[in-house]
Amino acid sequence: MRQSTQKTARKIILSGVVQGVGFRPFIYRHAQQHQLHGWVLNSSGRVEVHVQGEQQFLDQFVDTLLQSAPALSRPVFESVEETGCLVTDEFLILASQADADADIHLPADLFTCDDCLQELNDPSNRRYRYPFINCTQCGPRYTLIEALPYDRPNTSMAGFPLCEACNQEYTDPYDRRYHAEPVACAKCGPALTYCEAGKKPVPGNEPALQASLEALRAGKVLAIKGIGGYHLVCDARSDSAVQQLRNTKPRPHKPLAVMFPAPRGDNLAVVRQHLHAGDTEAQLLESPARPIVLVSKLPGNGLSEAIAPGLNEVGCMLPYSPLHHVLLNDFGAPLVATSANISGEPVLTENDDIEQRLAHVANAYLHHNRPIVRPADDPVVRVINSHPSPIRQGRGLAPVEIELPFTLDKPVLAVGSHMKNTVALAWDNRVVVSPHIGEMDNLRSFETFTKCIDDLQALYQVKASHILCDAHPGFTPSRWAHQQGLPVDKVYHHHAHASATFIESLGKHGERDNMLVFTWDGIGLGPDGTLWGGEALLGRPGQWKRAACFLPFSLPGGERAGREPWRSAAAICWGSGHECTLAEASDPLLYSFWQQGKNAPLTTAAGRLFDAASALAGICSQASFEGQGPMLLEAMAGRHGNIDDSLSIPLEMLQKDDTYHVDWSPLIPMLVDETRAQAERAARFHLSMAHSLLQQAIRLREDTEVNTIGFAGGVFQNRVLTEKCLELLKVNGFETTLPLLMPVNDAGISFGQIIEYGYQRR
Repeated sequence: MRQSTQKTARKIILSGVVQGVGFRPFIYRHAQQHQLHGWVLNSSGRVEVHVQGEQQFLDQFVDTLLQSAPALSRPVFESVEETGCLVTDEFLILASQADADADIHLPADLFTCDDCLQELNDPSNRRYRYPFINCTQCGPRYTLIEALPYDRPNTSMAGFPLCEACNQEYTDPYDRRYHAEPVACAKCGPALTYCEAGKKPVPGNEPALQASLEALRAGKVLAIKGIGGYHLVCDARSDSAVQQLRNTKPRPHKPLAVMFPAPRGDNLAVVRQHLHAGDTEAQLLESPARPIVLVSKLPGNGLSEAIAPGLNEVGCMLPYSPLHHVLLNDFGAPLVATSANISGEPVLTENDDIEQRLAHVANAYLHHNRPIVRPADDPVVRVINSHPSPIRQGRGLAPVEIELPFTLDKPVLAVGSHMKNTVALAWDNRVVVSPHIGEMDNLRSFETFTKCIDDLQALYQVKASHILCDAHPGFTPSRWAHQQGLPVDKVYHHHAHASATFIESLGKHGERDNMLVFTWDGIGLGPDGTLWGGEALLGRPGQWKRAACFLPFSLPGGERAGREPWRSAAAICWGSGHECTLAEASDPLLYSFWQQGKNAPLTTAAGRLFDAASALAGICSQASFEGQGPMLLEAMAGRHGNIDDSLSIPLEMLQKDDTYHVDWSPLIPMLVDETRAQAERAARFHLSMAHSLLQQAIRLREDTEVNTIGFAGGVFQNRVLTEKCLELLKVNGFETTLPLLMPVNDAGISFGQIIEYGYQRR
């Protein structure tokens, strides 16, 4: 194209989420609508546009560009500048270009859109019941990208050459499948295969689907390959099927997620037959990420009691892939859909792995041959105080990209915590937080952890030159960090928690000097060498000071207490001069070791106090998963009805070394009082802990005039506690911040490490 001066022209560069969402064909159609000429191309994370024509049409094009953009895009003008015109009378979509100065924003995996669902259910459509139907507005993205720019040869669809009909759609800018990279049909795309031990494989989409339905109706457990990994699936109404899954996985008590059919016209019709979904839960269930949402059970709900034993809620989700829609519609009832993994490990993604590693769990397998490039577990959300509070970020939401309130002078990698691990990569004024990886106490989690680190740096074209890790030397990510030959900074666990919360408060309140953040969780190494977890930290990132905490107690067995709540019960009983009558605590040798301080570290952890309360109230003394005791305790408290303020037990605050210490011992007589119902004891405990938080906040406001309160740590996933705390603080004139971007649990630690580091150097 030759240079010309006959027309007005502009060069536009857009960043943000502009790839994998149909942005180039939108630009093409938008330019045609305004009678403009030029070109558009992808350039490693950005979209570049040269557009020219009459001034009035050019102005209209720019003025309406962002407002008219595809719903799933999030474009940002990076630059708009005058430029010379080209001699051309057409508008072209040019081939993507790699760019050394990339501004990468990865597209998330998307739920099946209404247009594709209509085709999926239309017998006259060539993609009728095709379980991999998609377009530019839906389908997998993050889990199939091999490299950038995001074009089909750089995805796991590269091995599926397009048939003539699909290629015509793929190359037509007016078609909604123009450069929809996963596009395919039954003739040229991925296909299903059903496999069952001792039987011949059943290839082909329809035969494999029918074989799977027969197996599910017979009460079998299936491993079904989805977008980010496999699910273990069975009839959610069948006690025997659910119990078989629990016995063989083994997963004796941890709640299982349930996927419900989504009838066209009313996605939630089947959900409402079993669960009570409020307005916020309903909006979340139908949101683009299609997360697992914790929803209250209805009496006589028809689901197996073994799905969430002892709990008042079920993890509920809607189908998000076409395979799910076809399967659920044909089955006509809810299915358990829990991550297919060895407990604590990342979700499995490979066909061979699933048959080898879960042969003892699954009776059969529904495979497909589209490779999953990287795992992505389902995200989990709980509504607290009418707002969505993330518990786990995953498929459809992660990686999470956040703008920083500072600019880093070098790229930094934060490797997070040992439990609920995520990693974060930060450079310039951006941070990207990975999807959920899992517990870092097994080889497969470690392999996924290292692959995720390499993957993020390769995809975003950023190489970290500095590493941040938790201060606990025994955490696997911390040990890894010190073996990389790069500078390493340690960040204290609860400083990271508090810093993550502080940043979320800025969006609501603007910059501030100090706030008070309650960091309540299981354990984390504190600057004094003890295990913190019940702190009130005063200050701001880089300048946190412990202002209050629970009275320290010695924990027999140390970190084993996370799975054995009776140990925490013994610790607070023995530490306050009370007898512990729990059978597990009757060993005199254990008591002797505790007296001598052998393997009995000091802790202030609120999470361990919830464990202790659960054990002392006779609810849970042995846990099969972390957090079981507190979850059952909260469920029991919820059955008491209205938690009246008169139920609270005053907790005394003692001042020592400029820190207030809260004495929990008045709670013990009430917790062991068997003349009171368990529900009342559980409710009293929750209310007392909430009033204790309020007392600390009031005292510290009097001392410091700080009036903004933040919440951090896994304890604040507890809705009964958190909503009561928020209510009490509001009545007493406090401003509050409960994180909504990142989970309050340890999944937010990597993000908090970045914030703490950035503020220390700001």
